[in-house]
Amino acid sequence: MGKKTQRKNARMDLLDSDDDTSSISSSSTMQSERPGMDEVQVHKDVMLDQSLDALYEQRSSTREQALASILNAFNSDLQHEFVEKKFATLLHQCLHCIKKGSIKETSLASHVIGLLALTVGLGDQAQEILEESVTPLSQALKSGREALKITSTLECLAVITFVGGANPEQTERSMQIIWQMIHPKLGSNVVATKPSPAVITTLVSSWAFLLTTVDRWTLGPKLWQEIVTYLSSLLEKDDRSVRIAAGEALALIFELRTLEKFAAEAKGSTANGSVKEGSVSQEALMNMHGVKSKVTNQVRDLAAEAGGKGSAKKDLNTQRSLFKDLVEFLENGVAPETSTKVGGDSLQTSTWYQMIQLNFLKHFLGGGFIKHMQENEFLHDVFSFTPKKIGGHSTMSSEEKVVCLLDLVPFIISGSHCIICFYLWQRLFKSPNSALNKARTLFLNKQRMLAKNMNDGHYAAMVENE
Repeated sequence: MGKKTQRKNARMDLLDSDDDTSSISSSSTMQSERPGMDEVQVHKDVMLDQSLDALYEQRSSTREQALASILNAFNSDLQHEFVEKKFATLLHQCLHCIKKGSIKETSLASHVIGLLALTVGLGDQAQEILEESVTPLSQALKSGREALKITSTLECLAVITFVGGANPEQTERSMQIIWQMIHPKLGSNVVATKPSPAVITTLVSSWAFLLTTVDRWTLGPKLWQEIVTYLSSLLEKDDRSVRIAAGEALALIFELRTLEKFAAEAKGSTANGSVKEGSVSQEALMNMHGVKSKVTNQVRDLAAEAGGKGSAKKDLNTQRSLFKDLVEFLENGVAPETSTKVGGDSLQTSTWYQMIQLNFLKHFLGGGFIKHMQENEFLHDVFSFTPKKIGGHSTMSSEEKVVCLLDLVPFIISGSHCIICFYLWQRLFKSPNSALNKARTLFLNKQRMLAKNMNDGHYAAMVENE
């Protein structure tokens, strides 16, 4: 039931040295020890440098080829060393391509920026990517009409916000940019354009992807009703991908128990005999429950839909599976459990928000999904996933890294210049994906689950008292 998902794992490379008197080896010595691996890496580094230089060329086709080459490199491996040296240059050249380049350039550059954010993980660089990119991406969305340009820009905005959004205001800002494309504010001389099914699907999935990170949402009941009503209308569209995206978004909203929170608020206002400013009216509450009842009936119909003329059987099975899961959730409160193979490991999800995050990132990473899920530490922490082994080396959990650090304390205090101590210190605390940076993700995930459990208990108590 549901879709299978996968996780990635972090690799700890061991630094071996046969000569205790030689704490630092020259690059030529290390290449002679691992000639095949180092020659390949050097070739990749040269190719990346050449591709980055080609982004300064005037010919658009040259820049497109360079972006495609960079995209392939970031998909096939995690380019931490290259990013450490060329982060600012790569970001600014990609933004230039988005501002001035062709449709294909914009699409490729947007994808590269998203991969750049996933590569650096949490920290100042991810926040810099978001703040530097949000305005050019927003302008590209307003100026573009081509589906390829819009969908790639939307996905980039969602990914860099997911990684670099350090506070709720930044996430809400990106969500508002996306929602304004769904419901644009029209002037007297502005004619609304009808987005294609591909654009609608990306709009809804990007908005829902960011909603998974929001612990406290400041929207009032009126706007929530507008959102649910709109998503309900999408369930009636001919395009199956649109219906699936809308169904997942609605499942997430119901999992967040938004309507129940408004119900508790309305009940409290009635019990006090007064209605506070901004509180939920009984009429508004009844309207929202009416919308939910309508959605429930729609979901039941879609779960049992017969195949139509020309419909793809694969998409039909995906739709039936999704909406059967949603019926089960709406009626019994049981979210689908999924499992996805990543190498020799299995990634488990048990909530709608985890499944939505996984599906979105799997789509964005494409062919690079397995590699990133195996080695990208940021994604490991997002999904609380630790592969058992990678490349024959056992991986270390965050707790094991802390223990390792404690073992290093005597060496650090004594001022030892042990190269192994220095290397592990760099890996644990100085890298963009360090344990300290990852602690923020773990903390936010735990806080979210705690808040969800508290909300579930509050709702159960409210229902019991009714």
